[in-house]
Amino acid sequence: MEVDSVNYIALLEVPDKKIEILPGASSDLTSVTFCVREEDHTLGNSLRWAIMQNPQVDFCGYSIPHPSEAKMNIRIQTVDQVTAVDALDKGIDDLKSISQFIKAKFQQRVQEGNYAKI
Repeated sequence: MEVDSVNYIALLEVPDKKIEILPGASSDLTSVTFCVREEDHTLGNSLRWAIMQNPQVDFCGYSIPHPSEAKMNIRIQTVDQVTAVDALDKGIDDLKSISQFIKAKFQQRVQEGNYAKI
């Protein structure tokens, strides 16, 4: 079974204005709320979890402001002079690495025929 790689390539290209910093960020950017367009709970909860694994992050939470709007807000507060922008970037990279690992293991198991048959 071969997974269509075109879908994964599309995720590497981030459109303009995909992520923006909302008003009210701290001047040193250690406390920031980001608005991520065209995303929902699927990315929000996973990304929140990945960001909270960083010991330099004091708080991370996300919300969907309204179900009819395709956007997600994610709030990050950091410690030790690390910016929330850096924490978001690291969280995205970590989530990407985890996803690639899971994909590779899945493909390996399918090729081996080592999976439960329903």
